[in-house]
This record gives sequence, structure tokens and C-alpha cells, in this order.
Amino acid sequence: MSGTVAELKNIIEPENLAAQIGLMYTTFRSQTQGWRNEQLEKRNFLFATDTSTTSAAVYDWQNQTTLPKLTQIRDNLHANYMAAMFPNDDWFTWQADTQDGASLAKRTAIINYMKNKVRQSNLRSTVSTLLYDFIDYGNVFADVEYANEVFQDPVSGDETAGYIGPRALRIDPMNIVINPTAVSFAASPKITRHIWTIGEFREFTEKHPNVYDLLQVAKIEDIRSKLTNGWTAEDFEKAEAYSVDGFGSLYEYYQSEFIELLEFEGDIYDSQTDTYKTNVVITIANRSTMLREEHNPSWFLRGTKVHTDWRKRPDNLYGMGPLDNLVGMQHRIDHLENAKADAVDLNIDPPKKIIGDVPEFTWGPGEEILVGEDGDVAPMPVDLSAMNINVEIERLEQKMEEFAGAPREAMGIRSPGEKTAFEVDKLSNAASRIFQEKLDHFEINVLEPILNNMLEIARREMSGSELISVMDDDIGVQDFISLTKADITAEGKLRPVGARHFAAQAKLTTNLMGLANSPIFQVIAPHMSGKKMAVLVEEVLGLKRFDLFSEFVGIEEQMEAAEHANQLEEDAQVAETLPPPAPEEGEVPNG
Repeated sequence: MSGTVAELKNIIEPENLAAQIGLMYTTFRSQTQGWRNEQLEKRNFLFATDTSTTSAAVYDWQNQTTLPKLTQIRDNLHANYMAAMFPNDDWFTWQADTQDGASLAKRTAIINYMKNKVRQSNLRSTVSTLLYDFIDYGNVFADVEYANEVFQDPVSGDETAGYIGPRALRIDPMNIVINPTAVSFAASPKITRHIWTIGEFREFTEKHPNVYDLLQVAKIEDIRSKLTNGWTAEDFEKAEAYSVDGFGSLYEYYQSEFIELLEFEGDIYDSQTDTYKTNVVITIANRSTMLREEHNPSWFLRGTKVHTDWRKRPDNLYGMGPLDNLVGMQHRIDHLENAKADAVDLNIDPPKKIIGDVPEFTWGPGEEILVGEDGDVAPMPVDLSAMNINVEIERLEQKMEEFAGAPREAMGIRSPGEKTAFEVDKLSNAASRIFQEKLDHFEINVLEPILNNMLEIARREMSGSELISVMDDDIGVQDFISLTKADITAEGKLRPVGARHFAAQAKLTTNLMGLANSPIFQVIAPHMSGKKMAVLVEEVLGLKRFDLFSEFVGIEEQMEAAEHANQLEEDAQVAETLPPPAPEEGEVPNG
């Protein structure tokens, strides 16, 4: 044994502020334990292949089939959210707050820069994952970072630059805790949990020596070196006052190849120094050692982390998701499906009623059963009304889609009854209001702040100039321009308008079709500008890139076609007046 329990306790004794943050993390996590258990049950249903891994396994059925209705609703919602949010490449715009920001040069520079970074950082893939969190957990957490990737050839040692610029990050809702009773996400302290291997931690500190206090990094290495040898699990049980989530005891944690980092962001009172620290970022390791303490570098008041929910709860920052209320219905569907399957099995092979003394027999086609004078063997009658369960299952499935905000009309499934095309469009627009409201909510509270946080961190971290590729729409040629920090600095904000544009476009198209097919159109036609209608159609249908519309181009093309036809006719007439070609030598003339 290398030391006493008192010595061990002294080694693992946490620093004051680290202990406060560790305790805060434990408290917030315990307050949300009920929510975490609900998410685990829902996740089991989403990815189940049979009921044995779900809470429906409590029923003692022979059949264990699960009907993945929750999964189908999840996939439908995600596909439609993505299609509506990114209808084309121009799904966000720049809204200036000053005259300088509204200038063509600033607007063009900012839009082109962000289009490049959105494409290069694969923002759509990140948003896709965030939308899954929006649907699965009902809560979305995201952040941004400025990447400066450099790849080194292990053989030659040559360095190659990778992606440089801002990018969005998804935060696993299970790896971040907030105060659920805070007035807002911005006002709540936030603690994000990261689990790294020892090798990853060492590599990060070597590549980024300015992020963490290197003296504290050395201290962590020294503590681990001391604790990996000599002491037993019993010594730790006597000395430890806390455990690390996911690793069992503190002894098991220090014997593992992992290190836990907790990153605190917000306001905190340091009782040791009697100071109230505002808008700070603090990183602790092993819930005992301070690695970093600094003022939040973001230009925004409360940092760059964002959060939103699908359905708000009163006085609780953790919202509900579209699938939360449907878990019980999924439970019911699986219950009915397996009850029906067992009833079918009973009908195919019903239990047997045996009367009297009957010798052992084989039950099957063509078999003979020898019974005594008072003996009898007969199958038990089965109630076939269980076959009607399919109707109940279909009814439950339809209600689940409606409750999730994915109405059947909007999913391309027409409801019963004869309807005109205009009536179908009208019903679809009305039925999708919940769907559209949730999309707008996600755009405003997640996608918009992510875009603006990416632009903000680019302005803060960008140095020198950067070459950006742009597409010249007039001639269809890719070009490159050089941008600096000053070029993308202006007062204003980026606004995603994809989903809102998608809904407005669908409504306007429906109204135009209804108007064009009504008698009113003939009355107002003399007072309508054909040029402006062409511009409207080009904008609504997204046809600008095809260059279909220009002033009187149809008339010019008709004249060109007429001229071409006249020329062909004239050429034919001239050909008729010409004498036939002289026969070649040895050729016999016709006739």
C-alpha cells in the first residue's frame, strides 16, 4: 500500500469551485432523472425489433411482434421538416439594421461567405441531427465553434489545411444539464459533460496549449499516476464522497482509460473568494481540478449555446416531444397486435378438451385416438371476434399521426370523400398548421441563432483574408473573391426563411390556381400586368435560375421561328426552279 486513506482523501479532495460545479451537475441531473427515464423507454420503442426490449415485454404473450408506428412517425416528420426547411439553396437572407449593413457590397459578402461555410461545414447534416433531437427528445441543444483543421502526413510530415471557419455543433441532450426551473435558457447555468480517452485529452492539450492551464493539466496527470497503483477499491470507498456517472465507483473511474470534463457556462458564486462571477466559462476535470476559468469570449451576452423545445411545459425548461404522449399508444398497439396473433395461433391449434381416461395419443391429421367408453377428445371452441382487432389498431395509428402534428392529408394520404383539387389543397394547408408552427419555432429559436453565432465567431476569430467561391448567376461561371473580417462585419442578422417561404409559396400557388380557374380571373384580366405576373410565377416556382422569363421573349421567338420557316420555304421554292443536275458519264437519264 502506497499511503494511508487520509493521504488518498487529500489527493482526491476537489478544489472549492470544482466541487461546487460537480455538486450542481449532480443536483440538476437528479432533478431530470424522471425525464431521462422517459427518453430511455421511448428510445427502446423507436429502435426495437420485437417487444422483448420494451416495456411491453411484461405481457406473457407467445408472439412478441412490435409495429414500429413511432418510428414511422419519426421518419415522416424528419423527412418533411427537412424538405420544408431547405426548399432551395437560398434558404436564408440578410436583414440589415443600418444603412452600411444594407449596402449591396456588405449583403453580397455576408451571404456569399455564409453560403460557403454552410456548405463546407455540412450544416445541413448537423441540422438533420438536431431535428432528430427535436423529434426524439423534444429538446434541442446546439453550439458553434471556429475550426482550424490541419492534417499532417505521418510519413513526410507535410501539413495540409482542412476546413477553416465556423461550424455548428450538436450537443447530446443527455450530456448537458440546466436548471429546469430557471426563467429562461439564457439565464440558466449550463454544464456540458465530455468524456475523452486519456490519449484524446493529451493530444488536445498538445495541439491547443492555450486552452487549458498546463500546470493543472500536469496536476491531473500526476494524480492519475498516483491513483492507478497502490490503493484498493476498499480504500476508495472509505475516502470518496462522490462517484462519476457511468463509471460506477471512483476507483473504477480512475482505473479506466477515460477522463470526464465538465464545462460550466453562466454565473456562479465562489464562496472561497466571496465573489460573484458573471458570464464565465469554467472547465473542470475529474470533478476536482480546475482546467480553465475565463470570461465568456462570445460577443453575445449569454454565449453561443442555444436551446428550444417542441412543446413547452409550464415552469419547466425541458419541453415535451411529439412522440412523448404516443408511447402509451404504441404500447397499446403492440399489446393488441400480439393478442390478435395469439388468438390466431389458438384458432390454428386450439387447446384440447380431454374427458375421461384417454391413453397417450398423437394430435394431427389422419391420426387415430383410442378412447374408452366414457372418454372423449375435442378441440376447445375459439372466439374469432379477436380478428376485428385490426380495425382498432388502424384507428390508433391514425390518431397517433394526428397527435404528432403529422396530419394524413399533409403526408400525401387523402381522407375519404370526393373533393376538388382546390378543396384538397385547402384541407392540406389547414391540417398542416401545427406542422408549420413547429417548423417556424425551430427556425426562429435554433437555426437563426446558429447562423448568427457562426457569423459572430467568424468575425471574432478570422484573421487575414479568405478566398471564397461564388457562382455568377448571369453567366453561370464559378468565381473566387477574397474576403476579410471587415467585409463581413455589419449590424444586422441572418434570417432563415426556407420553411416560411415554403408555406407562403404553397399558399400563394394554391390561391393563384383557384383564381385562374374562377370567373373572376376573366373580369380582372384586362387590368393585370402580364410582365409582373411572369415575375411572380418565376419567383413563386423558383424558376429564376432557368432564365425562362424576359420581356416579350415569346414574341421574339415566334418571329424568329416564322423567319426560319419562311427561309426554308424560300429555299424549297428556289430548289424547284433549278434545272436538274446533268447526268454523270455513263449514267442513263430517267425516262
